[in-house]
Amino acid sequence: MNLLNKFNVLRLFICLVLLVSTAGVVSAENILRLATTTSTDNSGLTRKLLPVFEEKFGINVHTIVSGTGRAINHARNGDVDMILVHAKSAELEFIEDGFGVDREEIMYNEFVIVGPQNDPARVNGLNDLSDALAKIAASKSTFVSRGDDSGTHKKELSLWEEEGIEIEGRWYKEVGLGMGKALQIANEFGAYTLSDKGTYLFMRNRLSLPIHVESAMDGRNVYGVIAVNPKRHSHVNYDGAKKLTKWLKSEEAKSIISNYKVNGEQLFFVTD
Repeated sequence: MNLLNKFNVLRLFICLVLLVSTAGVVSAENILRLATTTSTDNSGLTRKLLPVFEEKFGINVHTIVSGTGRAINHARNGDVDMILVHAKSAELEFIEDGFGVDREEIMYNEFVIVGPQNDPARVNGLNDLSDALAKIAASKSTFVSRGDDSGTHKKELSLWEEEGIEIEGRWYKEVGLGMGKALQIANEFGAYTLSDKGTYLFMRNRLSLPIHVESAMDGRNVYGVIAVNPKRHSHVNYDGAKKLTKWLKSEEAKSIISNYKVNGEQLFFVTD
């Protein structure tokens, strides 16, 4: 190889290195890491919402799907830029501790209790989740708990506490899994479980568990979006988080949420 060819090869190599390096910087600025719950993912909503945002703003949203508790821990550690979760007391604690900012309520659905067709605990038609759980415990009917520190699990635990019920015994099965898996296991056991309605509706055709308790007075399930505080973790993409938060409150996003249906049924409802 003569000197000129060596020079051209070297110049090409340098150009490639600069191109890759520049591309890495650009992609880093245009990546938004979002920790969200299994219910928003299992229901299919994020797959409708996020591609629209990505195309509009040129930002790639990388989602981490887990229960609310784990999502908040990701944010506390600075592993994500923002969270979309549903456990208000845990969200407010996260903000009070200085890790989160700019909380906005985006949408809601409801918690429901589903269970076997023969309804051994006789909870069908009740309009109070805690009353229904008390009857399930009293009858020792099999109950599947997510047991994963998710928003749904936190809600379940608060309902047991409200009724003063000690949850123990073979009838109570903690699975440590997301909503979709918990529903599948409850279906296999012919058991009751607490579910967000959106995930249940998305999976209903694969289940033989009807809804026994819905439209309950204590069943509203609100989803909030929170940016990680850049003063706590300076590396986070706070600008991207602000853009997604603002867009989720826009009429465009509200329309997508409101019109997202499965078998003709609306899964989520926007907040004011």
